[in-house]
Amino acid sequence: MPASSFSAVREPDDVVGQPLQPAVPVRPILDLPVHDLGWKPALALLEEKLTEDQGLTHIAFLNANNANVMMRDPDYREVLGRCLVLPDGIGVDIAAKFLHGGRFSANLNGTDFVPAALTFITKPLRVGLLGATSEVLQDAAKNFRLHTPWHEFVEISDGYFDRADPTFILNRIEQARIDLLLVAMGTPLQEKWVDRHLTGDHARVVISVGALLDFVSGRVPRAPDWVRQLRSEWLFRLWQEPSRLWRRYVLGIPVFLAYVLRHRLSSPATMSG
Repeated sequence: MPASSFSAVREPDDVVGQPLQPAVPVRPILDLPVHDLGWKPALALLEEKLTEDQGLTHIAFLNANNANVMMRDPDYREVLGRCLVLPDGIGVDIAAKFLHGGRFSANLNGTDFVPAALTFITKPLRVGLLGATSEVLQDAAKNFRLHTPWHEFVEISDGYFDRADPTFILNRIEQARIDLLLVAMGTPLQEKWVDRHLTGDHARVVISVGALLDFVSGRVPRAPDWVRQLRSEWLFRLWQEPSRLWRRYVLGIPVFLAYVLRHRLSSPATMSG
């Protein structure tokens, strides 16, 4: 497997031997319920959703940047409110500590969660890929097939299809009989598109994955393990792409923390221990 893709994307150590939780606890961040699960319960929950026949489950992730978008975009907040939202990154951990007295049980960012889930789930799945450029999509599919060859990966389309008339893409997804669909079109477009157009006729679970396909394709390298263990991958990404990401991190993180502080001050009863 290429060093820039799956060698750095491994199933976290705490997946093995962690007991399942009977319920799905949440820690609201800026009034959005975010599921607080360890790795094994989160992976087991996804596996359960993939075997149920109860309509579509849409999984999304909340990090500091997405939270800032949510605070400016009421429609996006409503969409996230209909999703199963998982915590992504140190920013929401800091927020959880400040608002609730404790961090999330695990950092379930999509770049790690999706490959770990594909490894964890041994029953063969049909996994659809939608988004990114055609070259990235093809390379990501190739590496996915090497990573978990027991699953079948279906390249639905790159992300440059006709958004005004998605009928062709929707028909293609439905005909492909997908179990799990990964949508990589960027926030908040991907979450809104899924919420507007997809149903249980298209897939059992859809995950809005952002830049995952870029990483899996090997075209964008992950931070070294020691950087990720320090919860500093955002610094690595900023160093890689300063012109594109400086606004998200240099300006966005203080804005997010200001939202959290204002929320804490306006809701003094939020702290739970």
